[in-house]
Amino acid sequence: MLRKFLKEVVVIVVGKQAEEIADLLNSKRYINEFLIAKKLEITINQTRNILYKISDHGLVSSIRKKDKRKGWYTYFWKIEILKSLEFLRNILMKKIDQINYQIKSRETKEFYICERCNIEFNEENALLHNFTCNECGDIFVIRDNTKLLREFKRKLDKLSKELEFVNTEIEKEKEKIEKSKLKEIKKKEKEKQKAKKKVSKKKIIKKKVVKKETKKKPTKKAKEKSKKKKVIKKKTKKKVVKKKVKNKKLKIPQTKKKTKSSKKK
Repeated sequence: MLRKFLKEVVVIVVGKQAEEIADLLNSKRYINEFLIAKKLEITINQTRNILYKISDHGLVSSIRKKDKRKGWYTYFWKIEILKSLEFLRNILMKKIDQINYQIKSRETKEFYICERCNIEFNEENALLHNFTCNECGDIFVIRDNTKLLREFKRKLDKLSKELEFVNTEIEKEKEKIEKSKLKEIKKKEKEKQKAKKKVSKKKIIKKKVVKKETKKKPTKKAKEKSKKKKVIKKKTKKKVVKKKVKNKKLKIPQTKKKTKSSKKK
Protein backbone atom coordinates (compact mmCIF):
# COMPACT_ATOMS: atom_id res chain seq x y z
CA MET A 1 0.00 0.00 0.00
CA LEU A 2 2.82 2.37 0.83
CA ARG A 3 4.32 2.07 -2.66
CA LYS A 4 0.94 2.86 -4.19
CA PHE A 5 0.46 5.94 -2.01
CA LEU A 6 3.93 7.29 -2.79
CA LYS A 7 3.35 6.83 -6.50
CA GLU A 8 0.03 8.61 -6.15
CA VAL A 9 1.78 11.56 -4.49
CA VAL A 10 4.35 11.79 -7.31
CA VAL A 11 1.59 11.65 -9.92
CA ILE A 12 -0.31 14.46 -8.17
CA VAL A 13 2.78 16.69 -7.97
CA VAL A 14 4.63 15.93 -11.22
CA GLY A 15 2.47 13.70 -13.42
CA LYS A 16 2.09 10.14 -14.62
CA GLN A 17 5.40 10.20 -16.54
CA ALA A 18 7.43 10.45 -13.31
CA GLU A 19 5.60 7.69 -11.42
CA GLU A 20 8.58 5.28 -11.38
CA ILE A 21 10.80 7.73 -9.49
CA ALA A 22 8.82 6.98 -6.32
CA ASP A 23 10.22 3.41 -6.14
CA LEU A 24 13.79 4.67 -6.53
CA LEU A 25 13.45 7.36 -3.88
CA ASN A 26 11.78 5.00 -1.40
CA SER A 27 14.96 3.66 0.20
CA LYS A 28 16.84 3.92 3.50
CA ARG A 29 19.87 5.52 1.85
CA TYR A 30 20.14 8.61 -0.31
CA ILE A 31 20.39 7.87 -4.07
CA ASN A 32 22.67 9.58 -6.55
CA GLU A 33 20.76 11.75 -9.05
CA PHE A 34 22.88 10.40 -11.93
CA LEU A 35 21.86 6.86 -11.01
CA ILE A 36 18.19 7.93 -10.99
CA ALA A 37 18.58 9.45 -14.45
CA LYS A 38 20.23 6.27 -15.72
CA LYS A 39 17.50 3.98 -14.37
CA LEU A 40 14.67 6.20 -15.65
CA GLU A 41 16.50 6.57 -19.00
CA ILE A 42 16.16 10.35 -19.03
CA THR A 43 18.66 13.23 -18.92
CA ILE A 44 20.07 14.63 -15.69
CA ASN A 45 18.30 17.95 -16.28
CA GLN A 46 14.94 16.21 -16.62
CA THR A 47 15.51 14.25 -13.39
CA ARG A 48 16.52 17.44 -11.57
CA ASN A 49 13.39 19.23 -12.78
CA ILE A 50 11.23 16.38 -11.42
CA LEU A 51 13.09 16.33 -8.11
CA TYR A 52 12.91 20.12 -7.71
CA LYS A 53 9.14 20.06 -8.28
CA ILE A 54 8.73 17.41 -5.59
CA SER A 55 11.08 19.26 -3.22
CA ASP A 56 9.02 22.46 -3.60
CA HIS A 57 6.32 20.65 -1.60
CA GLY A 58 8.92 19.43 0.94
CA LEU A 59 8.38 15.76 0.03
CA VAL A 60 12.04 14.88 -0.63
CA SER A 61 15.31 15.60 1.18
CA SER A 62 18.79 15.81 -0.30
CA ILE A 63 22.45 15.86 0.66
CA ARG A 64 25.42 16.90 -1.44
CA LYS A 65 28.93 15.54 -1.67
CA LYS A 66 31.95 17.05 -3.40
CA ASP A 67 33.77 15.02 -6.02
CA LYS A 68 37.48 15.14 -5.11
CA ARG A 69 38.69 14.63 -8.68
CA LYS A 70 36.29 16.83 -10.64
CA GLY A 71 35.55 19.39 -7.92
CA TRP A 72 31.79 19.71 -8.42
CA TYR A 73 28.95 18.69 -6.11
CA THR A 74 26.66 15.72 -6.69
CA TYR A 75 23.27 15.51 -4.99
CA PHE A 76 21.73 12.45 -3.35
CA TRP A 77 17.97 12.24 -2.84
CA LYS A 78 15.45 10.39 -0.67
CA ILE A 79 11.66 10.65 -0.32
CA GLU A 80 10.18 11.80 2.99
CA ILE A 81 7.56 9.12 3.61
CA LEU A 82 5.72 10.75 6.53
CA LYS A 83 5.45 14.13 4.81
CA SER A 84 4.29 12.48 1.58
CA LEU A 85 1.57 10.53 3.40
CA GLU A 86 0.41 13.66 5.24
CA PHE A 87 0.34 15.52 1.91
CA LEU A 88 -1.83 12.77 0.41
CA ARG A 89 -4.10 12.78 3.47
CA ASN A 90 -4.73 16.53 3.09
CA ILE A 91 -5.63 16.10 -0.59
CA LEU A 92 -8.02 13.23 0.19
CA MET A 93 -9.70 15.25 2.92
CA LYS A 94 -10.22 18.16 0.51
CA LYS A 95 -11.74 15.83 -2.07
CA ILE A 96 -14.06 14.33 0.54
CA ASP A 97 -15.18 17.82 1.60
CA GLN A 98 -15.92 18.75 -2.03
CA ILE A 99 -17.97 15.59 -2.63
CA ASN A 100 -19.92 16.11 0.61
CA TYR A 101 -20.73 19.67 -0.48
CA GLN A 102 -21.93 18.43 -3.90
CA ILE A 103 -24.09 15.74 -2.31
CA LYS A 104 -25.75 18.28 -0.01
CA SER A 105 -26.36 20.72 -2.87
CA ARG A 106 -27.86 17.96 -5.06
CA GLU A 107 -30.12 16.81 -2.27
CA THR A 108 -31.39 20.29 -1.35
CA LYS A 109 -31.32 22.29 -4.62
CA GLU A 110 -32.87 21.81 -8.05
CA PHE A 111 -30.81 21.73 -11.27
CA TYR A 112 -32.01 22.14 -14.88
CA ILE A 113 -30.51 20.76 -18.08
CA CYS A 114 -30.80 21.28 -21.81
CA GLU A 115 -31.09 17.73 -23.12
CA ARG A 116 -29.93 18.62 -26.65
CA CYS A 117 -26.82 20.65 -25.63
CA ASN A 118 -26.29 18.72 -22.35
CA ILE A 119 -25.71 21.98 -20.44
CA GLU A 120 -26.59 22.16 -16.77
CA PHE A 121 -27.90 25.22 -14.90
CA ASN A 122 -28.83 25.85 -11.31
CA GLU A 123 -32.15 27.44 -10.42
CA GLU A 124 -30.88 31.03 -10.43
CA ASN A 125 -29.18 30.77 -13.84
CA ALA A 126 -32.21 28.99 -15.29
CA LEU A 127 -34.40 31.92 -14.18
CA LEU A 128 -32.04 34.38 -15.79
CA HIS A 129 -32.29 32.48 -19.10
CA ASN A 130 -36.10 32.10 -18.78
CA PHE A 131 -35.64 28.30 -18.68
CA THR A 132 -34.67 28.30 -22.37
CA CYS A 133 -31.36 27.47 -23.96
CA ASN A 134 -29.63 30.34 -25.75
CA GLU A 135 -27.92 28.05 -28.26
CA CYS A 136 -30.73 25.74 -29.39
CA GLY A 137 -33.85 27.39 -27.92
CA ASP A 138 -35.10 24.20 -26.16
CA ILE A 139 -36.77 24.44 -22.77
CA PHE A 140 -34.83 23.25 -19.75
CA VAL A 141 -35.80 20.05 -17.99
CA ILE A 142 -35.37 19.34 -14.26
CA ARG A 143 -32.42 17.02 -13.83
CA ASP A 144 -32.78 13.75 -11.98
CA ASN A 145 -29.87 13.64 -9.45
CA THR A 146 -30.28 10.02 -8.35
CA LYS A 147 -27.51 8.70 -10.64
CA LEU A 148 -25.13 11.52 -9.72
CA LEU A 149 -25.78 11.01 -6.03
CA ARG A 150 -24.95 7.32 -6.38
CA GLU A 151 -21.67 8.15 -8.13
CA PHE A 152 -20.76 10.75 -5.54
CA LYS A 153 -21.48 8.36 -2.68
CA ARG A 154 -19.44 5.64 -4.37
CA LYS A 155 -16.50 8.04 -4.73
CA LEU A 156 -16.95 9.15 -1.14
CA ASP A 157 -16.76 5.55 0.15
CA LYS A 158 -13.68 4.90 -1.93
CA LEU A 159 -11.90 8.05 -0.73
CA SER A 160 -12.85 7.46 2.91
CA LYS A 161 -11.41 3.91 2.77
CA GLU A 162 -8.24 5.20 1.16
CA LEU A 163 -8.00 7.84 3.87
CA GLU A 164 -8.22 5.15 6.55
CA PHE A 165 -5.36 3.20 4.94
CA VAL A 166 -3.30 6.38 4.68
CA ASN A 167 -3.89 7.12 8.37
CA THR A 168 -2.75 3.62 9.34
CA GLU A 169 0.42 4.03 7.25
CA ILE A 170 1.06 7.40 8.91
CA GLU A 171 0.80 5.80 12.35
CA LYS A 172 3.20 3.03 11.32
CA GLU A 173 5.69 5.55 9.98
CA LYS A 174 5.48 7.61 13.17
CA GLU A 175 6.19 4.50 15.25
CA LYS A 176 9.23 3.73 13.08
CA ILE A 177 10.55 7.27 13.50
CA GLU A 178 10.06 7.13 17.28
CA LYS A 179 11.87 3.78 17.50
CA SER A 180 14.79 5.09 15.45
CA LYS A 181 14.97 8.19 17.67
CA LEU A 182 15.02 6.04 20.81
CA LYS A 183 17.81 3.91 19.33
CA GLU A 184 19.85 7.03 18.57
CA ILE A 185 19.31 8.36 22.09
CA LYS A 186 20.40 5.02 23.60
CA LYS A 187 23.50 4.95 21.39
CA LYS A 188 24.43 8.49 22.45
CA GLU A 189 23.95 7.59 26.13
CA LYS A 190 26.16 4.51 25.75
CA GLU A 191 28.83 6.57 24.00
CA LYS A 192 28.70 9.16 26.80
CA GLN A 193 29.04 6.45 29.45
CA LYS A 194 32.01 4.92 27.61
CA ALA A 195 33.63 8.34 27.30
CA LYS A 196 33.13 8.98 31.03
CA LYS A 197 34.67 5.61 31.91
CA LYS A 198 37.67 6.31 29.68
CA VAL A 199 38.16 9.73 31.27
CA SER A 200 37.93 8.26 34.81
CA LYS A 201 40.44 5.52 33.90
CA LYS A 202 42.83 8.10 32.46
CA LYS A 203 42.56 10.18 35.65
CA ILE A 204 43.31 7.14 37.83
CA ILE A 205 46.31 6.22 35.67
CA LYS A 206 47.58 9.82 35.80
CA LYS A 207 47.30 9.87 39.60
CA LYS A 208 49.29 6.63 39.86
CA VAL A 209 51.95 7.94 37.50
CA VAL A 210 52.22 11.21 39.44
CA LYS A 211 52.63 9.31 42.72
CA LYS A 212 55.38 7.14 41.26
CA GLU A 213 57.13 10.17 39.79
CA THR A 214 56.99 12.00 43.12
CA LYS A 215 58.51 8.97 44.86
CA LYS A 216 61.22 8.42 42.28
CA LYS A 217 62.05 11.97 41.24
CA PRO A 218 61.87 14.55 44.02
CA THR A 219 61.82 18.17 42.95
CA LYS A 220 64.74 20.63 43.28
CA LYS A 221 63.15 22.36 46.22
CA ALA A 222 62.66 19.05 47.99
CA LYS A 223 66.31 18.14 47.32
CA GLU A 224 67.53 21.48 48.68
CA LYS A 225 65.33 21.15 51.77
CA SER A 226 66.58 17.61 52.39
CA LYS A 227 70.21 18.80 52.07
CA LYS A 228 69.60 21.64 54.50
CA LYS A 229 67.97 19.26 56.96
CA LYS A 230 70.92 16.88 56.70
CA VAL A 231 73.39 19.73 57.30
CA ILE A 232 71.38 20.94 60.30
CA LYS A 233 71.23 17.39 61.69
CA LYS A 234 75.01 16.99 61.30
CA LYS A 235 75.63 20.29 63.08
CA THR A 236 73.26 19.39 65.88
CA LYS A 237 74.97 16.00 66.25
CA LYS A 238 78.40 17.66 66.49
CA LYS A 239 77.13 20.07 69.18
CA VAL A 240 75.61 17.21 71.13
CA VAL A 241 78.88 15.27 70.94
CA LYS A 242 80.90 18.29 72.16
CA LYS A 243 78.52 18.85 75.06
CA LYS A 244 78.81 15.22 76.08
CA VAL A 245 82.59 15.43 75.94
CA LYS A 246 82.62 18.55 78.16
CA ASN A 247 80.24 16.98 80.63
CA LYS A 248 82.49 13.92 80.83
CA LYS A 249 85.51 16.09 81.55
CA LEU A 250 83.68 17.88 84.28
CA LYS A 251 82.37 14.74 85.95
CA ILE A 252 85.67 12.84 86.42
CA PRO A 253 85.47 10.86 89.71
CA GLN A 254 88.01 12.07 92.38
CA THR A 255 89.86 9.10 93.98
CA LYS A 256 91.16 9.44 97.56
CA LYS A 257 94.95 9.42 97.62
CA LYS A 258 96.56 7.63 100.47
CA THR A 259 98.68 10.08 102.46
CA LYS A 260 101.82 9.26 104.43
CA SER A 261 100.17 10.23 107.64
CA SER A 262 97.53 7.70 107.18
CA LYS A 263 100.15 5.01 106.61
CA LYS A 264 101.90 5.83 109.77
CA LYS A 265 98.79 5.56 111.77
